[in-house]
Amino acid sequence: MVKKTYCNMLSRSKPGPGDGGNTGSWRVLRPVINLEACIPVKTKRKSCFNCWMYCPDCVVSKTIPPVINYDYCKGCGICAEECPAGAISMVAEATSNTEEK
Repeated sequence: MVKKTYCNMLSRSKPGPGDGGNTGSWRVLRPVINLEACIPVKTKRKSCFNCWMYCPDCVVSKTIPPVINYDYCKGCGICAEECPAGAISMVAEATSNTEEK
């Protein structure tokens, strides 16, 4: 029988912002965090952070309040789907600039 040694190897690479390029330029939907509903902001404790954990591009910071790097956010909406408080909503990119002002 052949000895399998592949289990002794670990991956050392980590995903990070910008691995796929500046994806924020072609985003259609933008995640917007409602800080009044965000659990870490409400409790002022490092809790939840599902948005940070599930973001495939690592563009959500693990800070209070969480901050999204829109230069690299591609607007996939996973953060909004995984937020247990429903604090993140996806807004059409064409209208988000006028609503935020």
